[in-house]
Amino acid sequence: MSGNGNRPHAGSGLALTVGSALLWGLAHLRTGRHRTGAVLMASYLTVVATVTTTVLTARSFLLTLAVQPLWLGVFGVGAVLFALATMAVVIRSYQLVRPRPLTGAADYLSAAAVGLLCVLMVVPMAYAARLAYVSRGLVSSVFGTSSTPVAADPWEGRERVNILLIGADAAPSRYGVRTDSMTVASVDTRTGATVLFGLPRNLQRVPLPAGPARDRFPLGFGGEPPYTPGILNEVWQYAEDHPELVPGVAAGERGPTLLKKTIGGILGLDVSYYAMVDMRGFVRIIDAMGGVRVTVPGPIVYGRRNEGLIEAGTRTLSGEEALWYGRSRTFSDDYVRMGRQKCLLNAVAKQADPVTVLRSFERLADAAVDTVSTDIPRELLPALVTLAGEVKTARIESLQFVPPLIDTFDPDYHLIRRKVAAALSEKAGDRPTRTSAATRKPLAASTSTPAPPAPVPVPAPETTSLPAPDTTSPTAPASPQEPVTLDEACP
Repeated sequence: MSGNGNRPHAGSGLALTVGSALLWGLAHLRTGRHRTGAVLMASYLTVVATVTTTVLTARSFLLTLAVQPLWLGVFGVGAVLFALATMAVVIRSYQLVRPRPLTGAADYLSAAAVGLLCVLMVVPMAYAARLAYVSRGLVSSVFGTSSTPVAADPWEGRERVNILLIGADAAPSRYGVRTDSMTVASVDTRTGATVLFGLPRNLQRVPLPAGPARDRFPLGFGGEPPYTPGILNEVWQYAEDHPELVPGVAAGERGPTLLKKTIGGILGLDVSYYAMVDMRGFVRIIDAMGGVRVTVPGPIVYGRRNEGLIEAGTRTLSGEEALWYGRSRTFSDDYVRMGRQKCLLNAVAKQADPVTVLRSFERLADAAVDTVSTDIPRELLPALVTLAGEVKTARIESLQFVPPLIDTFDPDYHLIRRKVAAALSEKAGDRPTRTSAATRKPLAASTSTPAPPAPVPVPAPETTSLPAPDTTSPTAPASPQEPVTLDEACP
């Protein structure tokens, strides 16, 4: 019980109201409502202690929840309920400690102060709920559901997971999808050690997987001469246009299905998933981040009509400039461009810190929905988030199959497989021993793609001729014969 004699003066009443917003129950205890005050204070301290402990000790667990639509929805609802509860506590606390009588300006000012306090307490929670809502929409839009159950430990029995990373250059003058940037990230599921295997877009006579695709192109992919040169970056769209090559696969899935199997056969790996970024949408992602800072080794021609140059030096590039940094081939070639693309992605990954992401989260999410496509199921995201934490602190190496290591007009696909096997076997020596040796897969074998046949020499059509690599270009890196770290490859 409490009487009106316990009410404080106006200044003390507002101070108690503010205190009750920061620690529920203060005003109740001050006015003699000890039981209610104790329950409110205990509830508030329990929530704060639980959240603080979880953030400090279980960040990886929180990240796995942050990619699950159900838990994002729970978090959003919880944030709204906490905000409403805080507002109710503030208003009730003010009613308990409000001096009587208050008239005129004093009454209006005190009510306005309490209203402002409610806004200040509710806005952060409302923003957190908004982020949860946007995140839920992003995860649900970009990642589909798995057609088969995903095990609690999806890496059990798998030493590596291989993901095909694609940059698609869907220019207005082009029909369909052209996968101009193709890299397989092979990630050790225990240590996070990663090797990036880059394949040039203009590989010729690419061996296709056994079945209808190989039956049509027994000597390697040939495209539709004389209209197309028959190179690797055409495989995706060719499969979409010719459903008989990938029977039983729905439209929109035929391209990635055949490309994964084709590249898996080239490398001798089981490529499980793909993630594709449209390069035009990439501009929006960079702009949402506020630009990306890179070191430009030499001047790069900017724009379709040579509007200008991206000057040499360390500078922050806008989205449009970053697009041309990654796609320009003027006075260079495909292979120089491949190196720049990896350096650009490396810079984006390093600079996408939590503050940057939070500051521009809605713009980034909106750009990602229109830019990114993948067949990674959302059920796998918690495990991938945990693995990504290992990758971030592990060594990342890159091996590009470009001249002089590989002649794209007459590729030695057996050499490519040997290089891949050697790079991964070297990594395997440093990893923990698997508990079940029976579940291991041969390194050079693909569970989904048979070994490609030995290439048969076929004259290259004239339409495939490309300029020789410009080794005098200031942006042309040396082509490594062995894997190098990204930090070593990028200035």
